[in-house]
This record gives sequence, C-alpha cells and structure tokens, in this order.
Amino acid sequence: EILTEIGLECEAVISLGAGHELDEKVVVGFVVSAEKHPNADKLTLCKVDVGNGQLLQIVCGAPNVEAGQKVPVALHGALLKTFSRETIKIKRGKIRGEVSEGMICSEDELGISSDHSGIMVLNNDCELGSPVSELVKGGQDYILEIGITPNRADAMSHYGVARDLAAALQHRRRRFELSLPSVSSFKVSANQLVIDIEILDRKACKRYAGVSISGVKVGPSPEWLQNRLTAIGLHPINNIVDVTNYVLHECGHPLHAFDADKIKGRKIVVRKAEESEKFTTLDGVERTLSANDLVICDIERPLVLAGIYGGLNSGVSTDTVNVFLESAIFDQVHIRQSAKRHGLSTDASFRYERGVDPDMTIYALKRAAILIREVAGGEVSMNISDEYPIPVQPHKVDANLERIRDFIGSKSITNTEIKSILASLEIKIVAEIEDTLRLEIPAYRVDVQREADVVEEIVRIYGLDNIEIPKKIKFAWQAAGADHKHLMRKYDASKLLAARGYTEVMNNSLTRQPSHFQPSKGELVTLLNPLSSELSTLRTSMLFGLLETIRFNINRQNRNLRLFEFGKTYHVTEGGTFEETDFLALVATGHIWSDTWMEPEKQMSIYYLMDQIEALFRRFKIEINKKELFSDQMGEGVLLYHAECLLGRVAVVHDTLLKDYDIQQPVYYAEIDWKNFMSLADSTTPHFSPIPKHPEVIRDLALVIDRNTPFLDLEKAVEKLGIRELKSISLFDIYEGKNLPPEKKSYALRFALRHDDKTLTDQEIEDIMSRILAALQSECGAALR
Repeated sequence: EILTEIGLECEAVISLGAGHELDEKVVVGFVVSAEKHPNADKLTLCKVDVGNGQLLQIVCGAPNVEAGQKVPVALHGALLKTFSRETIKIKRGKIRGEVSEGMICSEDELGISSDHSGIMVLNNDCELGSPVSELVKGGQDYILEIGITPNRADAMSHYGVARDLAAALQHRRRRFELSLPSVSSFKVSANQLVIDIEILDRKACKRYAGVSISGVKVGPSPEWLQNRLTAIGLHPINNIVDVTNYVLHECGHPLHAFDADKIKGRKIVVRKAEESEKFTTLDGVERTLSANDLVICDIERPLVLAGIYGGLNSGVSTDTVNVFLESAIFDQVHIRQSAKRHGLSTDASFRYERGVDPDMTIYALKRAAILIREVAGGEVSMNISDEYPIPVQPHKVDANLERIRDFIGSKSITNTEIKSILASLEIKIVAEIEDTLRLEIPAYRVDVQREADVVEEIVRIYGLDNIEIPKKIKFAWQAAGADHKHLMRKYDASKLLAARGYTEVMNNSLTRQPSHFQPSKGELVTLLNPLSSELSTLRTSMLFGLLETIRFNINRQNRNLRLFEFGKTYHVTEGGTFEETDFLALVATGHIWSDTWMEPEKQMSIYYLMDQIEALFRRFKIEINKKELFSDQMGEGVLLYHAECLLGRVAVVHDTLLKDYDIQQPVYYAEIDWKNFMSLADSTTPHFSPIPKHPEVIRDLALVIDRNTPFLDLEKAVEKLGIRELKSISLFDIYEGKNLPPEKKSYALRFALRHDDKTLTDQEIEDIMSRILAALQSECGAALR
C-alpha cells in the first residue's frame, strides 16, 4: 500500500515457494535409469526408486532428466497445485504406448516457482522416499511486481525501491535502517593480472572502472542464487554471469564480465566504432556498426557494444579461468540511439538509456567481485582501475517554500516537514535564503531537474491523501464555439450509426503499413525512433487499423462486425510539410443477421453498407448527386460526390489486402471526408415540401444489357434527359443464366413518375417511357427483354 501511495504502484503480490501444503504423495525419488522412449523422440523412459522396494516406470518429457538424480516424484493419486494455481491429479496411464506410474515434477508443477524449463533436481543428501513437503517448508517468499514509470530510473533496482520505501516509512514515524550489503571484505590479493583502461571518447563514456579476478571456476550457480534470479524471471546461465545480473537488479548498476585472457594486449580502449565496422554479438548475429556507436575494445578489435550487448568472442565460457569485470557510466543519448539503431534492448541498455547512479560504480564492482569469489572461487588480481576524468556533480535546484505549498495545494504542510522529507530523499539543503531553499539533488535522481520536480517528490512522500480537499472549486466557463458544433455533429452521426448496429472503435494512429500499399498522395510519415516495426508509420488510411480490429475479433470467433471510427490520416506533401485529414470510416463484414427460425442468415454486401452511408447523408440533409466507379490498391467501389465536392467512397476491400491481415471473409469499407461533410452539413438549410396532391405512377422496364454494364451507367443516361416528372429510379431485380447469352444480363428497373401540378395522362406517361427507353438503347446498348 505504501509503495503504491509513493508512486511505485504495486501491481501484484505473488507467493513464491511452497504457498500451500504439498501432497504427502509427492516424495523423493532416485532415477535409476533414463532411456529414450521407443515411440517418441522427446520423451524419456525412466526407472525410479521411491524407497518402497519397487522401481516405478515413469515417462518424462523434461530435457534435463538423467540417471543418478534425486527428484520429486508425484505418485498415483497425488493432487498438485501449480504455480499458476491450476490443479493436476496424477493417475497411472499410458503415454505413447508405455506405462507411466507417476510424474517427475518441475518447480512450476509443485507450485514453488514459475520455472517449467525442466524437472526439479534435489540434493543428493535428501532421504529416499521422504515427503518433498519437508524440504520446502519455510521456503515461502513473495514477489512484489512494481510498475515503474519511465522517469524513475532510480527505482529500477531492489535498493532503489528500498530507498524510496525507507523515506516513506521515516515520514510515517517508523524506524527502519537502510543499508547496502557490506563490501568491507573486498581485498586485492595480488597484482598479477592488470588490465589498463583508456577512454578515447569522454563525452560518450563518463566513467569506466574495472577489476580482474583470476583462478575462477565457471559452472552452475549455487541454488540460492539461481532461485533469486528465477524468481524475478531471469534464466540462470553460469555463476559469473549470474552474479553480474544479481548485482544489476540489486543495486541498479549494469556490469559486464569479460574473459580476461581474450583481451589482447591486456588493455581496454573505449572508443567510437569505425563506420561499417563488423561486430558479432553474443546472439551470433554479425552487426554493421556506425561511427556513432560506442564500443569497448582491446588493442585489436571491438569486444562489447557499450552498455548494450557483449561480443561473441569475449564473453565468459566454461573454459574461462580469469575474469575482467567492467563497471561504467555511459551517456544516455548514445546508448539509446545505438540500441534503437540495432534493434536491441537489454536490462543494461534499459537502465543506461534512463540514467544510472555514477556513485554506485565502484560499490557494484566490489560487490560483484566478492560474490564471484564466494560462488566461483579465485582472487582479486589488480587494484580497481577507475577512469573518471570529469566527475558528475549533483545538480542544484532552488525551491521556494511558499511556492511548494501553492503547488501542493496545502497550507498545512510545515517547513519542518518539507525539510524532513527532503532529507529522507537524500536531497541536501546547502543554503537557505529567506523562504528559498538551495537544494543539491543526488546524481542518481536524473528526473529531478526543476522546482516542480522537487514538489512532486515532496508530495509523493507526504501523501496525496493528506492534502485537504478545497471547499470551493474554481473553473473558467467557456462559451460553445466551432468545436462544440463539430463535436455535436460527431455525436449525432455516432448515435445514428450505433442505432443501426455499428460499434465505435478507436485504433492507434501508429500502424504497420502493408509493404505493397503505397499512399494515395504524398509520402509516408515515419517515426525516427519507433517502439517497434509494427508501430513505425502514421496511418495513410483508416482501413489498416480497422482490419487489425477485424482480425482480432475473427480470431476470437466474432465474425459478424459493423464498426465505425473517427480519426485522422497523415502524409508528407510534395513541399515537405505534414498534412492531416479527418475521416469517418466504416467497415462491415460477416452476416447482417444470423440464422433464425423465421429466416436464414443474410450475408453482408457493399449495397448494405451503401445504404448506411446514404442514411447518414440524409440525416444531415446532404445530397449525393454524382457517383463514379473506381478501382485502386485498396479495393473497388464508388466515389460519392455532391456537385464536384468529394464526400467519400464505398468499396469492396481487395483480397490481396485481406490476405496481409489473415482475413478470409469479404470486408466492405467506407470512408467519409469529415471536413467536406461538415462544410456541407453546416451550409444546408432545411426545407419543407407539401404532401403531393397528385398520384404517382410506377412503370417497370426489363432490359437486356452487356454483363459488364453497371446500373450507374443506366442511371446517368436517364438523368441526362432532365425529365422533371421522373422522381426516382430503382433496380429491383438482376438475372443471369438460362435463356440469356453468357455475355448478357437482365436488369429490372422501376421508374416513379409524378407531375406536381396535374395528373399524368397515359399518353404523357408513354412519351416519357419511350424517351427513357430510347436513351438506354443508344447510350447503354440496352434492349427490351
């Protein structure tokens, strides 16, 4: 609770170890033999002695099971509760044709930790057949998962969190001592392995310290060290590397271990890489370096990409006897740019990018040397070499006491409390001039740069709950303006679409642009430092985010979707300026409705989506008086105009684009240019017409036309005639097949005729229909069916 109150939000408390009583049927067993399963490559057939005079046959899938191990065995009838709190009941059975009379367990299956990489191997001195519960009693611990905000580089370690917690407890009048593990036992045995250090780029590398340890024995870490690392999600590697990781998470300072015998000339050189210099990292990937990359080298070659990743040929291996430990301070900007350039992110780079404590450099080195000596043997073989040309100085901030109270919004916090909180946060008051404190901020607090930052630190520890609630609330009244009208239009459009079964979504403006999709105008807007390749480009179409949403839903068996979204698209103009365009986008896919006892399911279509768009335009009294067919890389459909003003488009999305998003059902897409829509909606004046006094006459024509002729062409041909009596044209049937040539189809058109001042005579109706038929024959090649 206190951690969350001071800004280190505790997101979870996880029980680690035997958080429950283990079943008595989980006992210590001895693997007598382990042979390959005859019917499976990845299974092992084990004979296991569990102390009752019988050998059990157990099929095991763990890669690390071997003869001669003592292991936890769950016998028939045992009930296991895993680390994720699932329950497993063990039964005799057959696995790939072989009998299995129990299970050899991992730590995850026993509920001890999340480690399920292999079986749990017990110490050889465990008594055969004894309950495993006796071995893990008292081993329960807890993991606190803390959500660290990006500015809190100082809290990215156990000591950093403890330091903040100590300040909060001190303010709450609780006495706790804050201390780092002692390094007083650090001592240099001899100077037989001296590694010289030279810094050539002092801007990129502010401090570099090192020490050598000779005569180490590289191997697995002791159980306590492995357990600590496993608990926080790290995979143990060997005792040397595990110590550097342990110290990193303990005190927040990254370290790197070299095989000292691989450092040519026994000299470390910190320099910038040469342009296009080749370097192979620990993951086996050869990387091409930039002249802006900082590298740690010997006299011949790069050994480490500084602060980010070690080299393949300089790291600690099972053959390593002598170790050189590095502890350094690198410039945040250099590390961040290099990490982004090479697409690498490590625990070390994560901390260096945000800033580490320069005063922790030597302590971390001594602490790691002591631990290595403890877990791997050896002796310290040189005095610590510390190149620190320009020491980092604590920065100073002036803070006015009255302004602090104004910032906090509390007059009850006293000067004494303010000074006490500052002292608990290791912020020194070097001078006090009237009501202004001159403060010296510790170097590890890279985020405290201004008076406002100091206030934030004070209020974190003081407690937001302790700030009195004001009796009056002050706010500025703002009259509704153009933005208000814009929001109301959006609200009205959203209401109409929601009433028609559409759901509003909000997608990220950053997206993955399909490689074959080129922007319709201008150039792509790409980020200089994208978080990932999936979020590297600002969208040029609203469609991409909506397709991502459709895929997400289809993968969860939600296939019938009607979605809309308000948003912007982005591009760079030919003049190099950035341009944003507002859109309302809609997508529809799947079925309009599913099967019921009354009627079968009905598939979504482009005509259904077109109907929704026309309803929206009718709602805002905007007339679509011009349509044009189009086909582009997005799809095929219709452009909608009011006079020469492009309102939007309705389209069937191309299969090639759907394939990019693993969508295997048709998708229909519409987008409306919101700026044009708004200008027409604002300029439209509602008008009313009386109910017609004279009857409407309906006439139908069944026409045979070329198969590729769209209804739009017929509609345009009739509109050209300018017949005032013609009120509407509609298509009510399409026929292809029997009794028609394969290149032909039949359209059934319905015409509504009415004169505003009189009843139409039969002759007038015939004349109008003759003109219409003649126009359709001459313009579209139509013939009466």
